[in-house]
Amino acid sequence: MAPPQGKPENVLRLADELIALDQHGSALQSLHETIVLKRSRNSQGFSLEPIMTRFIELCVFLRKGKIAKEGLYMYKNAVQNTSVTAIENVVKRFIELANEKVQEAQARADKISVEFVDDLEASETPESIMMSFVSGEMSKTRTDRALVTPWLKFLWDAYRTVLDILRNNARLEVMYQLIANSAFQFCLKYQRKTEFRRLCELLRSHLGNASKFSNAPHSINLNDAETMQRHLDMRFSQLNVAVELELWQEAFRSIEDIHSLLTFSKRAPSPVMLGNYYRKLIKIFLVCDNFLLHAAAWNRYFTFTNVQKPATANFVILSALSIPIIDASKFSGPPLDAEDAKSKNARLAILLNMSKAPNREALVKDAVNRNVLSYCDPAIRDLYRILEVDFHPLSICKKLQPILKKLAENTDTAQYIRPLQQVILTRLFQQLSQVYDAVSLKFVMDLATFDEPYSCTYGQIEKFIMNGNKKGAFSIRVNHIENSITFASDLFANPVSSHADAATLQSTPAELITNQLSRIGKSLTSVLMRFDTDFYLLRKQQSEAAYERALAGVEQERKAVVAQRSLLELRRGQADTLATQREAELAAQRALKQKQEAEAEARRVHEEAMKRNAERIRREKEAIRIEEAKKLANELKAKGGLEVDAEELENLDADKLRAMQIEQVEKKNRSMNERLRIIGKRIDHLERAYRREAIPLLEEDARKQVEEDHKAFIQREKQRKEVQSQKHEEALRDKNIFSKFASYIQSYKQGIDDDREKAYQDAYARTKDVIEAERERQRQMIYEQKLADAVAEAEEAAVRAEEEEKMHQRREQEAAQRKAVEEKALASKEAREREQAEMNEKLERQRIMQMKREEEAARKIAAKKANLGLGSGAQTPPAVGAWKRSGATPPPPSGGTQRYIPPRARGAAADSSRDSLPPSRSGRGAYVPPSKRQQQQ
Repeated sequence: MAPPQGKPENVLRLADELIALDQHGSALQSLHETIVLKRSRNSQGFSLEPIMTRFIELCVFLRKGKIAKEGLYMYKNAVQNTSVTAIENVVKRFIELANEKVQEAQARADKISVEFVDDLEASETPESIMMSFVSGEMSKTRTDRALVTPWLKFLWDAYRTVLDILRNNARLEVMYQLIANSAFQFCLKYQRKTEFRRLCELLRSHLGNASKFSNAPHSINLNDAETMQRHLDMRFSQLNVAVELELWQEAFRSIEDIHSLLTFSKRAPSPVMLGNYYRKLIKIFLVCDNFLLHAAAWNRYFTFTNVQKPATANFVILSALSIPIIDASKFSGPPLDAEDAKSKNARLAILLNMSKAPNREALVKDAVNRNVLSYCDPAIRDLYRILEVDFHPLSICKKLQPILKKLAENTDTAQYIRPLQQVILTRLFQQLSQVYDAVSLKFVMDLATFDEPYSCTYGQIEKFIMNGNKKGAFSIRVNHIENSITFASDLFANPVSSHADAATLQSTPAELITNQLSRIGKSLTSVLMRFDTDFYLLRKQQSEAAYERALAGVEQERKAVVAQRSLLELRRGQADTLATQREAELAAQRALKQKQEAEAEARRVHEEAMKRNAERIRREKEAIRIEEAKKLANELKAKGGLEVDAEELENLDADKLRAMQIEQVEKKNRSMNERLRIIGKRIDHLERAYRREAIPLLEEDARKQVEEDHKAFIQREKQRKEVQSQKHEEALRDKNIFSKFASYIQSYKQGIDDDREKAYQDAYARTKDVIEAERERQRQMIYEQKLADAVAEAEEAAVRAEEEEKMHQRREQEAAQRKAVEEKALASKEAREREQAEMNEKLERQRIMQMKREEEAARKIAAKKANLGLGSGAQTPPAVGAWKRSGATPPPPSGGTQRYIPPRARGAAADSSRDSLPPSRSGRGAYVPPSKRQQQQ
């Protein structure tokens, strides 16, 4: 179906017409297509609101929850920036209609259940119960399942849809709170515990998303005081409903939510709200049998609400006294369980705004110090005095029996009797241990006497004693041979200090020995340190040495502790990572296993439901068949067409009876058809006779009709001719009248034409002159323009020539400058070459002079040697560098053997040979390139 086009009024009109034709589905489809159209998103909220209201009504009527959800989301996106009130109206209407449908279904179910009860005084028997399954009667449960449950499911889906639409929007926050409270009341009214848990999880996820996406547009601000107050009110409503439904785990989670909001809130909560918070905690801790935190909650309630009433004070003292003395905090076995209990109580104490977990002694002492006993009833004051102040082991149970009986009369105080019984037994054994060493079990049973239903058996007493020994509260032995119990008599055993808060008559032997030994040790130490100075000095030196060693080892220990802590943190992180991975794997395996089990369970349930349904249908069909057979037989008997005996009725089924009924009906139909045929034949003959008699009359009537028609035609023609002739005469008269003015009209027309012709010629001449003048002006303008263009082109050509001339001159100047620079560089180069040549020539002269000095020195050495008698006729060797410069071969040593040359001569010769070489880079002369050396040579 194509979406309707046009105004909203047209869409509503079309939907109303379809509804009037009982086509609700088509009407809903047309409205849905109109809402999801893209152009509808730009419409105003007030124009779409009637359409949306009718759309919601149809969705509720047809129970189309998914289509309603899609339409509401589209409508919210379209109008949330323009009309928030429209969204609230539509959402409120949606919930109201769903509630009305649930109430109507409930009323119909109640009416059906009442109608099926024939006798209000009759009781159900096994036979009636079995017959109800065979017959078509429906019980109230089946009626509710068929009529009420579908509408309850639809209403629950409507609440979830509306809450999802209104979530995390500051402008829809008030409506969100109203719908949430309405959903709470829905769960409470119809006792929907599963839906209440899902609703709480949904609200928690909404709050988490609100804090996570706080930067989104129009998101709620939890720092705002009003917003926080609304969420607190909503969580308190959730807590109240959870307590009413007795969902204690969900109530505890609601308490945690409230505590988180109170911690996050900047405004202090009101005393009424805080009182309600503590009252719910009191109830939750009592259900959990956590009497310690239950008493702490009563204490906080009494403190913050300032309700100084006897009833409140009674519960404060009674709850504190009911805390078991033997609890997990005094567990003397494995320490892990005790630590777990302490950490659990510490976490729960945070909910009470307490920094640490309380204890029984502190709560009782605080209540007494704040004078709470003055507001209590006398019975509660007597209970405190007997348990905490007086010492009377032989009569404690008898004295407390009237008080316990009075407490049992009230249901609110009767729940404290069991924990009080544990406290009474603890006090009994504590006080007996201070008076007796051993007592018989019969004596103990006589003392521990309570009225029914709170009486204790021998097994319960023995179990209580063993539990106290296990947790370190007692030190008692049970002798089954002598039927007696023996209290600890070992003088050197660890003293039991669990009754430090109770009234004591005397100390135990173990405590006396311990105290005496402590006093003796202190006295001996003081005497020794007073009279033995060496011992005192030795102790002092040892203390100082130990202190110095401790100071020296502190830093090392600190570093070791830091390293160990880092290692532990690293290992802990690795362990947490591995644990997280294992937990994820186990969770995936559990989820897969649960999914498989759920699928198998679903298949099994489906198969069983199919079997039960098939069996039920078979029974109902059989019952319907028997009932129809009875009704059919009764009908046949009532009509008298067939007589059926009761014995034959048991053998006949509905099909045979129906066949007999069909045969009887067919027989009646055949007789009726025969009678109708005879009657019809008689009517045909009668009609034929009527028609034969009517033929002459009809012919006469036709003749008269022809004559009347001819007369009427002649009369009409006569009237028409008269009218035509009259019109012709009137036209001739008009012509004769207007012919007198024909010449005047012609002359007037000619004059007008001449004037118009003359005006035209004059205008034509003027226009022609103007056109010619304009043409001349255009020609002159074009000529001037062309002349100006030519002058401009000439000027541009002159400018270009001048620029080219300047460019040519600039190029010549640059060439001259480059040439001068090159000449200057060449001259500088030549000057450097001349300087280099002069320097080389100077160095060469220095070298030659050095060589001459070396030769002179060599001659002087040779002459000196000759004077020393080395041979008068010996040949003087040439200078060292002479044969090198001449390029001759050096002469061999004389006599064929090498002569001795002194070190000084050898050094001179070496120097002369070294000087004969070309100067190197490291010598005193500068480096000369090969080309320059060739020029110098």
